[in-house]
Amino acid sequence: MTDRLRAWARGRPATTDAIFALVLVLVDVAFLLLTPREFRSGQLPAALGWSLLCAAPVALRRIAPWPAVGAAVATLAVPALLGHAPTTQALTFVVLTYTMAADHPLRSATGAAVLLWAPVALANTIAPLDGVLDLGPGYLVLNNLLTASVAYAVGRAVHARRQSTRALRERARVAEETQRSLAEQAVADERRRIARELHDVVAHHVSVMGVLATGARRVLPRDPDAADEAIATIEDTSRATLRELRRLLDVLRTDAEAAADLAPQPGLAGIEALVEQVREAGLPVTLRVDGTPGPMEEGVALTIYRIVQEALTNALKHAGAATALVRLTVDGGFLTVEVTDTGRGPNPRPDRVGHGLVGMRERVALYGGTLRTGPRPGGGFRVYARIPVEPVGAVPA
Repeated sequence: MTDRLRAWARGRPATTDAIFALVLVLVDVAFLLLTPREFRSGQLPAALGWSLLCAAPVALRRIAPWPAVGAAVATLAVPALLGHAPTTQALTFVVLTYTMAADHPLRSATGAAVLLWAPVALANTIAPLDGVLDLGPGYLVLNNLLTASVAYAVGRAVHARRQSTRALRERARVAEETQRSLAEQAVADERRRIARELHDVVAHHVSVMGVLATGARRVLPRDPDAADEAIATIEDTSRATLRELRRLLDVLRTDAEAAADLAPQPGLAGIEALVEQVREAGLPVTLRVDGTPGPMEEGVALTIYRIVQEALTNALKHAGAATALVRLTVDGGFLTVEVTDTGRGPNPRPDRVGHGLVGMRERVALYGGTLRTGPRPGGGFRVYARIPVEPVGAVPA
C-alpha cells in the first residue's frame, strides 16, 4: 500500500504539492482554533484566506520552483497588512528552502536560500512584528538563520543521498550490461569453437566420401563387390555428415535470427530478373554475358548473384542520374563479374567501408576469389570479382 501511494505521488507532483499546501493550511487552522483571541474576533475567515495565500507557493515548488520562491518572498507583505504572520508563511519558507536544496544544484540551492531568507532578516530588523519587540531583532535574525540552516542542511543531505543512489543504480546497470555482454561473448566464442570443430568433422567426412567415390568409380568394372562396399560406406558417411551439418547450423543459429527462408536461393539465372527489377526502379542497366557458364556449385552462383545485387543496389542509391553495366565473363576456369556505373556523385570515403562491401569480400574470399571495388577514373563506381569455377561433380586433387 505504501509503495503504491509513493508511486501515485511521484506520478502527480502538482496534485501532491497542492495537497501538501492544504495540509499546511490545516495546521494553521489548528493554531487559530487554539488561539481564542483570533476566533472571538471573527477574523477566522480572513485569516484562512491569508493562510491559503501564503501556502500557495508550496503547490508550485516542483513544477515552477523559482516562481514559487518569488511568490513566497512577495507574501512578506502580508504581516504588514495583518499585523501578524500566518503560520503557513514560516512553514512555506522552510519547505521551499528544503525543496530547492534537495532538488537543485549547489549554486541554485544557495541562491534560493539567500533570496528567501535575506528579506526575512531585513524585515525582522527594520519592522519586527508586535509582541516580539522585546526579544530584539538579533534574536529574530538568529532564529531565522538557524531555521534556514537546518532546512538547507537536510535538503543538501537528501540531495547527496539521491545522487549516491543514482550513481549506485547506474553502476549496477553498467555492471549488469557488462556481465551480460561478457556472457554473450563467451557463448559466441564457444559457439565459434564448436563450429570450427564441427567444420573439421564435416570436411573430413566429405573428403572421405570424395576419395571413396573416386575409388568406387575406378574399381567398379573389375570388382563390383568392392565398389558396392565403398558406396555403402559413402551412404553411411553422408548421413553422418548431414547430422553434423544440422548440428553446425544449430550452433550458428541465434534466437535473434529470423526463420530460414525455404525458397530456392537465386543464382545466375536470377541475374536477368534482378537487372529487370533495377531497370523498373529507374536505373538503366545493361547485361552482357561473354562465354557460356556451365554447371557450377550453387554457392558460387549465389555469390555472383549477391555481388550483382549489392552493386546495383548501391548504384541505385548513390549514382544518381546514371547508367550501369553488368558483365559476366567465363574464361579459363574463372568466372568474372564486373558491375560499373556512370554516376557523378561524390566518391565514397576511403576510410568508411559499408557492410555490403564487407559481405562481398567475405563471400568471394570463401571461394578463393579476388574482389576489387572503388571509384572509376572518369566518375562512377566499379565492382570487380573473379572466382575460380570447378565443374559440378569434379573431384579435387
